[in-house]
Amino acid sequence: MQKYLIKNAQIVNEGTIRTADVLLSGGRIEKINSQISATNEAIEINAEGKHLLPGVIDDQVHFREPGLTHKATIYTESKAAVAGGVTSFMEMPNTQPPVFTQELLEDKYAIGAASSLANYSFFMGTSNNNLEEVLRTNEKKDRVCGVKIFMGSSTGGLLVDNPLSLEHIFEGTELLIATHCEDERIIRKNLEAAKASGRTLTAADHPIIRNEEACFESSFYAIQLAKKFNTRLHILHISTEKELALFGNMLPLKEKRITSEVCVHHLHFTSDDYAQLGNQIKCNPAIKAPNNRTALWKALLDDRLDIIATDHAPHTWAEKQEDYLHAHAGLPLVQHSLPLMLHYVKEGAIRLEKVVEKMSHAPADCFQIRQRGYIREGYFADLVLVDLNQPTIVSKENIYYKCGWSPLEGTTFPSSVTHTFVNGHLVYGKEGFDESQKGMRLEFDR
Repeated sequence: MQKYLIKNAQIVNEGTIRTADVLLSGGRIEKINSQISATNEAIEINAEGKHLLPGVIDDQVHFREPGLTHKATIYTESKAAVAGGVTSFMEMPNTQPPVFTQELLEDKYAIGAASSLANYSFFMGTSNNNLEEVLRTNEKKDRVCGVKIFMGSSTGGLLVDNPLSLEHIFEGTELLIATHCEDERIIRKNLEAAKASGRTLTAADHPIIRNEEACFESSFYAIQLAKKFNTRLHILHISTEKELALFGNMLPLKEKRITSEVCVHHLHFTSDDYAQLGNQIKCNPAIKAPNNRTALWKALLDDRLDIIATDHAPHTWAEKQEDYLHAHAGLPLVQHSLPLMLHYVKEGAIRLEKVVEKMSHAPADCFQIRQRGYIREGYFADLVLVDLNQPTIVSKENIYYKCGWSPLEGTTFPSSVTHTFVNGHLVYGKEGFDESQKGMRLEFDR
């Protein structure tokens, strides 16, 4: 494997920024020092004026394979991911067929091994009647990121709404449980009321139908179950001010039994944006009124919210152009999450060290990922080099999602990703992509 020597980088790691050289060898970070001598074996990269970050770990993506490959594949979306500085991802089970058995789970790992340019892990899926298969995942707790429960509407039988099934899963699962929390009964009631108005519904109705109450009631229920059984619970894509009362910041992340995630689109968009973007930003849970975004930012900065992720969920442009009730929910984001957060660094909303904490360190700690998420000697060399002063415009020409569009199209980011290393391999740089090496299956210290 090729060695690399990154010279004069501003290393952003563990709350500090310092200038140093970094030597990559054998897929790992061999040495970090203020001055490392050049060698004939190593390709030297001049990083003066640039910042070196640990690669982003996205704990929630939907890469659609198998069965929905007209929208995306593990290959196409992992390619978009590394172009945006995401070096590891954890992917969800709502594919076709849904990941309801251990055999189907391992089939996805085989696809990842053959085609993913980033490191990968896949969640085990749950239904009202696959408890035995879910509990078999306990045997793989050092090889599988977690178990996913949809406690709000989903497709393919993935909605778990039987209280007894939920109790059995929370009681028996030894892995982290990640939940999508929206109360289906509240959503159905709100939808029927909206339809009864007789008017044509639009995307602006989405946060009214999938409202704050639906999110809060479901999150509250999940936390009650987790406390009852001492389950390790991680609630995904918090989107409301009301839910924030359920989370604390009195314990360090590694000691928390209940953790939370916020997604970049809930930090960026509000319900005011439906007028311009419509179904492009239709997603579940919904993007809501501006007071929620303000509260999410505050909770992110004071550590009630633990992780920044994307919930990357691509659909074809045609699927998003249908009328509101039939337009698919979800938006593609994995290529642009880090550039978007670097925009907020420039705006003064968040420090660069905090972005690294929430997008790299915290996912590694939350999921107990082995030897990733930090710039440390001996760790895997998952690294991203960024230029904070080189603007990037999002355009169709540089969007790598298979769906070919982004709600951020036309946006000028003040920064750019110049190099992405996955396991010491320069997979993305000024010469484009080097796909000669694939990512690795994530492992966990549990």
